[in-house]
Amino acid sequence: MYEDEFGDKEMDKKIYSSEIERDIRSAVENFEIVLREQVARNQRMRAEREERGAANKTGDLAPNSNRDKVIIGTAAGDGIGPIIMTEAEKVLKAVLRDRLASGTLVLNPIEGFTLENRLAAGKTVPDSVMAAMNECDVLLKGPTTTPNAAMNTANIESANVYLRKSFDLFANVRPVAIPEEGIDWTFFRENTEGEYALGSKGEYITGELAVDFKVTTDEGTERIARAAYEYARANGKKRVSIVTKANIMKKTDGNFLNICREVAKEYPEIETDSWFIDIMAANLVNKEIRNNFQVFVLPNLYGDIITDEAAQIQGGVGTAGSANIGRNYAIFEAIHGSAPRMIEEGLGEYANPSSLLKAAVMMLSHVGYRDESKRLEDALEAADKELGPRMTGMAGGATCREYAELVMSRL
Repeated sequence: MYEDEFGDKEMDKKIYSSEIERDIRSAVENFEIVLREQVARNQRMRAEREERGAANKTGDLAPNSNRDKVIIGTAAGDGIGPIIMTEAEKVLKAVLRDRLASGTLVLNPIEGFTLENRLAAGKTVPDSVMAAMNECDVLLKGPTTTPNAAMNTANIESANVYLRKSFDLFANVRPVAIPEEGIDWTFFRENTEGEYALGSKGEYITGELAVDFKVTTDEGTERIARAAYEYARANGKKRVSIVTKANIMKKTDGNFLNICREVAKEYPEIETDSWFIDIMAANLVNKEIRNNFQVFVLPNLYGDIITDEAAQIQGGVGTAGSANIGRNYAIFEAIHGSAPRMIEEGLGEYANPSSLLKAAVMMLSHVGYRDESKRLEDALEAADKELGPRMTGMAGGATCREYAELVMSRL
């Protein structure tokens, strides 16, 4: 007999119905598989790091230097994705016209990256789409719709999560800036672990309960921490804030916090503090202190939530871009979803493309096109000042096309 923290007494080996016993045995077997897969993944990451050499401690992000020829892929996605991507491609052709004419740059629109095709293929990303993405150096991606339980007989996971894992894009980097308030935040969200990594591998005990898994590996945590601190050092930032819920999630978040603190010791010139996610969410709306924060490093789920909050403070989730960067590949995207309700209500033409275009600014900088990146950034700033208040997403507001045309006129 044992007594749990709520005072309930149960037998150690109580026998349940045959159906429940079957589900428990299956869950135990599957959990062992999950553990072994994640241990193998951590050991593989360690071996890769050791092969590169201990001296390579730059955060392991893909190089952002110029290449002789760059192939930029575009994948529109679902919902409002094709609408905002159509305008984004026009803007890219305008700002990159000289490089396109010289043949040093190729824009490669990738077809078939739709919910319908994913469901028909029974795959998160169809093979032909994945092959086309692999031919590109970087990808500008529109928002995608994740199938719900009713439509998802193949248990297809989020396309975003799948691509991040497939290309090992471990760093989700999201900048938020409000210059007039002194806000200049950069979020480093771990992108391949946490709750999202195993979201399709949870267990259900029939009629009783559901369990999902969360994973934090030592290697995965160290590399996102190092990426954040290297960014801070390279960009003259003096403060890195570690955000967890380590007081409750003692194993996963506790391990994340401890490893980040160990990495921080290698950067003595940078101030390090740690916060619980709920308090940090409050800090970001506290105008008395929020401009003191600079760089954040945090696990996957918390990063997803709090960067949407930060974008809303900046002006809305449609106003911030996002980069997903690994050692050999990078995907740039809007941080908002596919907005199916806008499509259902016939409002797609009023979608705001600024988030995707701000992701394009990050992408151009990443591949070494810094002049074009700055020109596009300045044009977006001008367009936001002139048209931003009319980008309401509602009938009667400014349209996606109007916004893009204004941006192109400012290039």
